[in-house]
Amino acid sequence: MRSFPLTLALALCAVSVVWADSKMRKKRAWIIDSFNIEEENPGPFPYLLGRIELDRKYLVKFGLLGSGVNEEPVGVLEMKSNGEIWVHKKVNYEDFQILRLTFEARNVSNDQVDTRLGVEIKILDINDHPPVFNRPVYDTSLEESATQGQRVLTVVASDLDDPQTPNGTFSFRIASVTPKTQNAEFFLEPTGTSLTASIYFRGCLDYEAAQKYTILVEAKDDGDKGKLSSTSTVIVNIIDKNNHLPVITGQTGPGRIKERDSGVEVLRLQVSDKDSPGSDAWKAKYKIHADKEKYFKIETDPQTNEGKLTVIKAMDYEEQSSRNISVSVENLVPYFSCEVTARPNQRLWEVKTVTGGPDVKLPNYPVLYPITIAVEDVNDPPEFVPPVRKEGIMENTKAGTSLCTLKAIDPDKNFANTFRFFKGEDVENWITVDPKTGQVFTAKVLDRESPYVKNSSYPVIMYVVDNGEPPMTGTGTLIIQVGDQNDNLPTLTANSLGMCLSDKPTMSNITAVDLDLPPFSGPFTYELLGDVKGKWRIDPSHGKYPRRR
Repeated sequence: MRSFPLTLALALCAVSVVWADSKMRKKRAWIIDSFNIEEENPGPFPYLLGRIELDRKYLVKFGLLGSGVNEEPVGVLEMKSNGEIWVHKKVNYEDFQILRLTFEARNVSNDQVDTRLGVEIKILDINDHPPVFNRPVYDTSLEESATQGQRVLTVVASDLDDPQTPNGTFSFRIASVTPKTQNAEFFLEPTGTSLTASIYFRGCLDYEAAQKYTILVEAKDDGDKGKLSSTSTVIVNIIDKNNHLPVITGQTGPGRIKERDSGVEVLRLQVSDKDSPGSDAWKAKYKIHADKEKYFKIETDPQTNEGKLTVIKAMDYEEQSSRNISVSVENLVPYFSCEVTARPNQRLWEVKTVTGGPDVKLPNYPVLYPITIAVEDVNDPPEFVPPVRKEGIMENTKAGTSLCTLKAIDPDKNFANTFRFFKGEDVENWITVDPKTGQVFTAKVLDRESPYVKNSSYPVIMYVVDNGEPPMTGTGTLIIQVGDQNDNLPTLTANSLGMCLSDKPTMSNITAVDLDLPPFSGPFTYELLGDVKGKWRIDPSHGKYPRRR
């Protein structure tokens, strides 16, 4: 569109103007703003914009100065001597919205200013700029467990056209969403400013249905002669959360253990989980039930997510030939679920959500997986009855005397074993044992005063060996309690004494010891031998005695 030539008569509003470049008041000036130039007018150039006419009886000449003539944008306008204003090239509204000029009419005879007018030429904006987003691509993340109505992202756009016209105002819309899923929908809402809009979602997100959404957002202006638009891509990455419960699907491994074994893997449990492998929503955490004695532990294989069941405490086949336990499984992070129940024509849909946690019990969960562990019998070592046996005998009893007959039992139920008895540690070599019957005999005369007898007790280590495969050995202790006899003479602790003679009586103590126990060790009677009458005496004759073991 072009501006039509315009002729102005000087029937204009007059104001007194003091120009910025002069402190002196000039003659009466006028301001006119009746000229418009449409931006980016394609021409052809030059074209007539309008004319200014003055009704004078004398000859005047016209002049035009300012923006568009001798100031930027230079060379756009030209005024002819007859008052016509011509346009020589395009003007961009985004650079110049108004061209401010000064029109002067001078008396040709004396070159005095006859008329001075302020001219404002308005540049009319056309819709030559689409709204543009501040980013061509937005990238954000959203957890799968996010609740509907949560803000996803805010987009920002701007338009260089005049914001006071339809050319510079615009609106947003979602042009497309890929992929389209049944239970989740994205929508836009204004934010209170025309330059931004926020994306929200309604319904339920499902990582297994879509790991990523690509949303194409369009910003379109309200231009009258053609609407301009642009788009931006919003990528929403869905972070997988725990909306699938793990399920034990089976087991591998022997499922049996030999009694007395520990630290041995019994079996492995396989688990199925539809969440992302390697995520906390996928990683399994197992728990053992009905194992009060704590025979087992279960650990998660970080590579396969299997549960490794290991026996950590030895079991006894004779007590129980099998063990019944159960195992449950859960994930490292709490479970959640979301289900769309209705899709009303409103901002949010109707959904049903379930959120798990330490204090939240889910219906029919956890599921217990039953396991039976078979305990295999192995050859157990025989056991002495009792394991520590005490037998008494007097010292000095002749060799070959029967002391006792050892007894042993076999805890195995499935093995008919026979036993053989052997002697272990016997420092003094005082006994022998019949390997078949277990009868114990003295091999020497026993002496209670032996240095290996402590508190009248002499220990001997005994072994009993069965004929199983492999042979097993049980250990017991035979404590021989040796009775004391008076078979040791008392002896003086010193065979000679040194004394100093003087005019006064001289004294010295005489002591004796006996290795036997009371009453065979004292009290002692002391007597001086030889010609001592009137020279030496012992007082008292029954002295003190130390007790020895």
